[in-house]
Amino acid sequence: MKTATLLFELLPLQLEQFNLDVCIADKKNGKWRKFSTKEAIEKSTQLSFGLMSKGVLAGEKVAIISENRTEWNFVDVAVQQIGAISVPMYPTISEDDYAYIFEHSETKIVFVSSEEIYHKAKNGAAKANVDLPIYIFDESKLTEHWSSLLENGTEEQKLEMKQRQAQINELDLVTIIYTSGTTGQPKGVMLNHKNIISNATAVSERAEYKNGHDRVLSFLPLCHIFERTAIYFYFQLGLSVYYAESLETISENLQEVKPHGFNTVPRLIEKIYDKIIEKGFALSGIKKQLFFWSVNLGLKYNPDQAMGFAYNLQLKIARKLIFSKWQEALGGNVRHIIVGASAIQPRLKRVFWAADIKILEGYGLTETSPGISIGLPDPTQAKLDYVGPLLTGVQVIIASDGEILVKGPNVMIGYYKDQEKTDEVIVDGWFHTGDIGELTPDNFLRITDRKKEMFKTSGGKYIAPQVMENKLKESVLIEQVMVIGENRKFPAALIVPNLDALASWAERHGLDKNDSDLLNQPEVRKKFQSEVDEANERFGHWEQVKKFEILKDQWSIASGELTPTLKLKRRIIKEKYTNLIEKIYGV
Repeated sequence: MKTATLLFELLPLQLEQFNLDVCIADKKNGKWRKFSTKEAIEKSTQLSFGLMSKGVLAGEKVAIISENRTEWNFVDVAVQQIGAISVPMYPTISEDDYAYIFEHSETKIVFVSSEEIYHKAKNGAAKANVDLPIYIFDESKLTEHWSSLLENGTEEQKLEMKQRQAQINELDLVTIIYTSGTTGQPKGVMLNHKNIISNATAVSERAEYKNGHDRVLSFLPLCHIFERTAIYFYFQLGLSVYYAESLETISENLQEVKPHGFNTVPRLIEKIYDKIIEKGFALSGIKKQLFFWSVNLGLKYNPDQAMGFAYNLQLKIARKLIFSKWQEALGGNVRHIIVGASAIQPRLKRVFWAADIKILEGYGLTETSPGISIGLPDPTQAKLDYVGPLLTGVQVIIASDGEILVKGPNVMIGYYKDQEKTDEVIVDGWFHTGDIGELTPDNFLRITDRKKEMFKTSGGKYIAPQVMENKLKESVLIEQVMVIGENRKFPAALIVPNLDALASWAERHGLDKNDSDLLNQPEVRKKFQSEVDEANERFGHWEQVKKFEILKDQWSIASGELTPTLKLKRRIIKEKYTNLIEKIYGV
């Protein structure tokens, strides 16, 4: 199969090899809008000519601020084809963030999806003291519609575009992605065509899709490199991409699209699992017993180990009676789910694999385009305690302090306008990930923690909070948790409860689930203490959570405690709960 070396070559190759009736699709006002490969190319090319007419030059920056939708791809490809640089931005960030990125990147033109984002972008541009033309995807009277830029192109423009494309090299900058980060100002990660294409190709080698046939559902933000690189390998393999309406409609969209796979983050897998378990608690009698027998069986599953005849027979029964319904809930066709952005609990991988839903955990960073390693769909090589073997072309060494260092075609050019920070993380060609891990002789990688998130107690003991947090989140009652204790006598935890699960538990135990003071009831405190005690059994005495507080607030992207990929913003959370933390430690 022919391969592309430049990103804008992917769709023409798809046209040549697969010519899909549905290349990309989204749902607006209750109806699916579907674009064939040919139509996607035509829209992108018409927009390229429009951008040229507006004076956008090679190397100039074009911002895209939108949720996932087909227009996102049209702009992305249109910008690539004329040698300009895309600057994707999260719709959820603040006006101040927009102002910083507009100014820092020297953005020349902006595309937004909605009037709400238009206002934020306009205010951001005003704060940055820049006058930017802003085009909108939705129908609006506030500014020009993006379609006003669509042109068929004059002969002169067609010649100019060919000349521009002839000058584009695979090592040329194609996008600047500003990392949302958990601390400090965002950094502009510069990626070239080779960075992304090499990664898309390497990831596609691990996938179990039928080229030119299968469908995928997309709902992770396209402005994040994880989903964006995935879209490019979907283009490579000739997969039809359907964009979910929103995170709230994923269940409905899964039933409509019946995809063969999708990408997600651990938090969403945790939510799916918690909802399944809650449904199990609502059962009674033999159905309830059979449900939890199946779940407990699944939690012991190891696909790459011989489980024995008796276990395999029981698993066959569990799959037919219970786990088949899990597959149906995902649309009935899912071959595998790729999970990334942060660590997933190994037990969740086990139970989903037992349900014949393969979870392939990936590991990487924006700076590595993003993939460094990803799990294998072959059960004999699954190794669920690892994040898979290294991707093709990627090299890893483990530094003396345990940090993972990476070299390969996927490693970024550097941080935009920041050579000092670039030199801090890329030393002698090796990118310092900031993650701690282990590498087996056969190149399987295990992540043990974030180097920057590890801390010492006042007694000098190292604490790896993410490992402890994942263990605590095994409780269906714990929605989110952050382990604290840097320079303190002992670790403690801030716990965000799963309110639905807690209400269900309260009802089963004779408590008023609607009690506004439910979190402070002695029975509830006692239950959470037992959940913490159970998690503590897996850790050394110095690591164990000695105290905890249950929070009434739910953490979210909107309220500022989570990044757009649902990671904890640790510094923000510590600042927000300073008084509570002081109370925990008796200060």
